[in-house]
Amino acid sequence: MFENKVAVVTGGAKGIGKAIAEEFRKEGATVCVIDLLPGGYFVGDVADQTVLEQFARKVIADYGHVDYLINNALPLMRGIDACTYEEFNYALRVGVTAPFYLAKLFMPYFAPGGAIVNISSSRDRMSQPQTESYTAAKGGISALTHALAVSLAGKVRVNSISPGWIDTDYTVYDGPDAAQQPAGRVGNPLDIANMVLYLCSDKAGFLTGENICIDGGMTRQMIYHNDFGWKLEKGNLS
Repeated sequence: MFENKVAVVTGGAKGIGKAIAEEFRKEGATVCVIDLLPGGYFVGDVADQTVLEQFARKVIADYGHVDYLINNALPLMRGIDACTYEEFNYALRVGVTAPFYLAKLFMPYFAPGGAIVNISSSRDRMSQPQTESYTAAKGGISALTHALAVSLAGKVRVNSISPGWIDTDYTVYDGPDAAQQPAGRVGNPLDIANMVLYLCSDKAGFLTGENICIDGGMTRQMIYHNDFGWKLEKGNLS
């Protein structure tokens, strides 16, 4: 399906990004990963404008075009109690500015049928305490998705995925961790990678500007004290 295609994956050295890169390679694509971790196609910090420009130039020099851009690099998570001004802005540069700028840099070089997939989070619509920098970045990329979809209409399809609990070690959970989720289990990176490849394929040709939440149904589950076995005890649901 993806023979002779070029896929760019940010944060592709481990976790969800690594799974995405591996699935693209299995389907015949050339994958250009940028990550802080060494050993891949390009080592660098996507928060740095110069790094993004160097990376984009290398991809185009090596391959001449881009088919798919997957913005997956992980923003910093810090809460309002501890997060500094610099840390908050760093999270936004990784999670929002870099996806915007890479889309801009690659825009003239997208091949026909090109696609962008932004990895957001179910935290774009719900929160735990002390997660402001990460949550703001994920909310930003969800909104950026539909803005880009409209601006790039007819040229590049742009969608986003909001993962819920994804265990990047592929741990199989039982008991309450699994039972609390309507799907009956905790997610793993392939749950996300499979959707990324679908969104980049011709099968998703009529899909753009959309956010798809892959969270086992957790954000659809209404939780009230004393209903259906849920209880609030000392500030914690059980």
